[in-house]
Order: sequence, then C-alpha cells, then structure tokens
Amino acid sequence: MINVGMTGKAEGVVTKENTALAMKSGSLEVFSTPALVALMEEAACNALENSLEKNTTTVGIKMDVQHISASPVGMKVYARASVIEVDERKIIFHIEAKDEAGIIGKSVHSRFIVQKDKFMAKTNDKK
Repeated sequence: MINVGMTGKAEGVVTKENTALAMKSGSLEVFSTPALVALMEEAACNALENSLEKNTTTVGIKMDVQHISASPVGMKVYARASVIEVDERKIIFHIEAKDEAGIIGKSVHSRFIVQKDKFMAKTNDKK
C-alpha cells in the first residue's frame, strides 16, 4: 500500500558523462538537468520499492523541476522524494536534490501505476 509520507533516496556523483556538455543539454561541464531529473525519478521509484503489487510498476507522467544551482564534476549529488498525494493510481511527490554544498533542485513529480504486461503490449503495438 502506498501512503502519504513514504520517502525514497538516490545518490550519485557528477561525472563527465552526466554533464550538460556530454548530454547535449548545454555547453558546460556541470551536472545536467536531464541527469538531475533522472536522479529525482530514481528517488521517487525508491520510495515505492516493495509497495507495489506484483506485475505493476510506475511510469513518470509529469515533472515540474527547478534546477537551482550547478554542481561540478566530482561532487556527490543526492535526491530525497516524499509522497505528498495518492489519487488512486496517481502518486505525487515532492523531491529535493542537494550536492555537498547545498540545495541544487526541487520538483513536483507525478507517477502513474501501470500493469507491466498491459503497458508493454500497448507500447509495442505502436510498431
């Protein structure tokens, strides 16, 4: 069962591979916004770990993100997601990300619970 207040965390390190320059989302060697979003989604998924029914998962459906501060290569980065609302199969999170110097981002993120097999069958029907 998924409840308001559940939390999850994710962490990583800024590498040349996840910089804005490498990910083509900018021209600087700083932690990219796409990598920040991925870290935030990982934290949200971790909040739901062991709480989903068999053969279900969640998919991200919305992310309202603020990338507040840049993080240099070599710095550790962290995200903490908290469930703030559950509406049937829709789960909404508040996520905060930090590096070793302080806050780097905030977001409100929505995920939707889906049946794995049904979701993949519908997706593969697009081919």
